[in-house]
Amino acid sequence: MKKLTLHDFQEIRLWMYRNARQIELALWQYYFENGSKEAVLSALSFYQNKDGGFGNALEADSWNPNSSPYTTLRAINKLEGIEYEDTQHSIIKGIFSFLESSTYCSDSGWFFSIPSNDHYAHAPWWTYDKEANEYEGIGVTAEIAAYILRYADKASELYNRVLSYTDIIIKKLSIIDKHGEMGIRGYCVLFDSIRQENLTCFDWDCLEVKLKELVNNTIERDTAKWPYYSTRPSKYISSPASIFYKDNKDIVSKELDYIIETRPKKGVWDITWSWFENNDKYSNEFAISQNWWKGTIAIHNMNLLRSFNRIDKEVDLS
Repeated sequence: MKKLTLHDFQEIRLWMYRNARQIELALWQYYFENGSKEAVLSALSFYQNKDGGFGNALEADSWNPNSSPYTTLRAINKLEGIEYEDTQHSIIKGIFSFLESSTYCSDSGWFFSIPSNDHYAHAPWWTYDKEANEYEGIGVTAEIAAYILRYADKASELYNRVLSYTDIIIKKLSIIDKHGEMGIRGYCVLFDSIRQENLTCFDWDCLEVKLKELVNNTIERDTAKWPYYSTRPSKYISSPASIFYKDNKDIVSKELDYIIETRPKKGVWDITWSWFENNDKYSNEFAISQNWWKGTIAIHNMNLLRSFNRIDKEVDLS
């Protein structure tokens, strides 16, 4: 069993301090150096707009300064990562306000892309596409709904609207095959919230069976394809406690070995995607975005390795 060594950790840490954005550095310090939640909140607040939503390239592949559901979801992910639950904090109150405004949503959920994306540097998949929003928005809606079901006032209009969204997208799971890039993961996150909140109005057993089938079928098991953009096990499985771990134990182990083996010396992991299809538009912005992403990937991989006991005991992460 391969493990990340103290030397590896020191190289990653050095890279983070020299290259990472303040938000990723604050997260790094929180996870691995006893950093504070307050420092993460402070760094995160600079990406929040007056309407309560988030933009300003918090999502590193979209430099749109305007608030969008997806970028707001990225803020939610960071809050959940540090287990911040004070719904009276101005950041969370702002998020609820933005989501309550019904900006960029339809009768079935929130949009994946928004029109103003097109006016700023962005990856091709962030170009506004009304038709693609019909299926790409499923994952966004599922993950936002998961958060609202856990933390919003159950008497609020937003909570009840999310119950409707949840019912709609769960029904879609059985009648359509196109769930978008982040749809299956979104369903997994939503399933966890439904179960935690004991929402018996939804069929947990049926949902679990369907999700296990989808997860097992979409994980890329050909490791030769992992250097390119592909669905690796960690997209769905972040710890041994995952309901998907038992059926995928061997392939998870291979990914953990792969992560340790493929880290460049004196650096961190690179991304597996590019903004460029037929031209190099936004090449300067992509170079910056690529570096921002490395910090996020480093944190993800380190948390994953720690969850599966793949970091040497000599590394003090207390």
